[in-house]
Amino acid sequence: MVKLKKKNKLLDCITFFDNNFMFQTRYNILVDHIDYFIVCESLFDHKGNKKKQNFIWKDEYNKDKIKYFLLKKPFPKNTDPWKNQAIQREFLLSCTDFADNEDYIFFSDPDEIVRPELLTNFELTNKYGIFLMDCFNYRFNLFNPYESPWEGTRVAKKKNLKSIDFLRQKIKSKNLNYNFYRLDKERNIKLFNNGGWHFNNIMSPKEISIKLKTFAHSEFSDEKFANEEVIKSKINNYLDLFERGHKYKKIELNNSFPEFIIQNKEKFNKWIL
Repeated sequence: MVKLKKKNKLLDCITFFDNNFMFQTRYNILVDHIDYFIVCESLFDHKGNKKKQNFIWKDEYNKDKIKYFLLKKPFPKNTDPWKNQAIQREFLLSCTDFADNEDYIFFSDPDEIVRPELLTNFELTNKYGIFLMDCFNYRFNLFNPYESPWEGTRVAKKKNLKSIDFLRQKIKSKNLNYNFYRLDKERNIKLFNNGGWHFNNIMSPKEISIKLKTFAHSEFSDEKFANEEVIKSKINNYLDLFERGHKYKKIELNNSFPEFIIQNKEKFNKWIL
């Protein structure tokens, strides 16, 4: 009797702040390819301020596929935002304890979405993987060539995962350029070209302002960057939030975009140029 190979489960893992619209979009693009969505929300932002619980269970969600975890414990006092971000990420990793060692852990920011066809019969022969993504800002089809390809979603088998923060901070494509004797640089990495989409800041000026005032990049939290009117002007003129001289480019929506977005253009009309 031939023993069938056990299927490795695919776990799509994110830390969640407040963007239900993007998670709902993510869910619909990936739901037929992912075994479990692991969503971790904290009752505190990365600066340690109390926040409300924001995740909304939509009627369309298959609740057997979504495992939602709430981190209720405050972050340690006087820790910097980056350490708090790392704490939330490691809590997220603990939420995958049910997974087998051979299962795949994908970690993304919520607006980084892997191209679904890459997940069909997914197999990673390297220790780690990085999905190189087209980057879009403010609107689904406002292309950001300056940060494309974006090093987005990372993946590893559960048995190879030291920490989520390690996966995100230390697994980078530039590691492949180091000599073999640089043992501090992990080089067993596969790059997935045309790996998906980074739909960055697909939200209102008010929502972007809240994000800038609460996320780990505290250097962008003052009024120079986080003022709603300033943000609105940059969106309307296709300009970079952080004043790096970038001007984004409108491109036509075509079959290189997620099928779910193409099929629901009217629903997404507000977010398509």
